[in-house]
Amino acid sequence: FTGSAFGSAAIWQYESLKSRVQTYFEEARADWMDKIRPQKRGDFRKQVNSWWNNLTEGQRTVTGIIAANVFVFCLWRLPGMRRVMFTYFTSDPSSRALCSPMLLSTFSHFSLFHMSANMYVLWSFSSSIVSLLGCEQFLAVYLSAGVISTFVSYVAKMATGKFEPSLGA
Repeated sequence: FTGSAFGSAAIWQYESLKSRVQTYFEEARADWMDKIRPQKRGDFRKQVNSWWNNLTEGQRTVTGIIAANVFVFCLWRLPGMRRVMFTYFTSDPSSRALCSPMLLSTFSHFSLFHMSANMYVLWSFSSSIVSLLGCEQFLAVYLSAGVISTFVSYVAKMATGKFEPSLGA
């Protein structure tokens, strides 16, 4: 998984850079169109756009991760989703589903405090780490760390004989 994550991140990084270069040249040619194009309306949209544009690249990247974690957290609150959540969003070495929970449990938090603390810490160092690695490599590190820590959890559970499901990485 880790090799695939970093390989995919390298391809994504290359394509992103190529796209940015192409966009730069297209924007240089299209600057005159902005003068005749009508402006979009809506104060709320402008406020959201202004907020989004003021975020660093790291904060934009982590916003997606936070949204995924909040979405999964909300799914835990739906009684009809409990069976699916226990099957795919908890790590348990005695479960039938072993591989997908290694990744999906990374986004799973049962406690609001636990999720909030984790997301705050992630937000606090996101700008510096993404500026160092790039958003593509950061996501590869994040996902790989989740899968590797879940694997270590599997090994620890097998060694101690405690086959209890757990959440998170």
